[in-house]
Amino acid sequence: MQATIEWSVLARTFGLFTVTAVAELLGCYLPMLWLSNKGSAWLLLPAGASLLAFVWLLTLHPAASGRVYATYGAIYIATALMWLWLVDGVTPAWTDIAGVGLALAGAAVIAMGHRTA
Repeated sequence: MQATIEWSVLARTFGLFTVTAVAELLGCYLPMLWLSNKGSAWLLLPAGASLLAFVWLLTLHPAASGRVYATYGAIYIATALMWLWLVDGVTPAWTDIAGVGLALAGAAVIAMGHRTA
């Protein structure tokens, strides 16, 4: 019997990974702004809140396993490159896009390859 993909679960998990990645990126980006004298020390407050949200969001992931974190890593890479483009204003190179594609394809192989029937 072939396992079917539950698209709502997949979309919810993908959304959770994306929100988690944004919280992690924001929690690191704001202190970097302060340290590079591009923002005030007040940025550390939302940075701390963002990192707290990141840690809390990690607890909502389906399971604390290598497969889950490998999949999250690929989503993080894709989100980081979107951040690079939308926040930093740097257009990703074709190699960036190819790398994201490879990471996401690898995550899909890991996630889908270990499905139980």
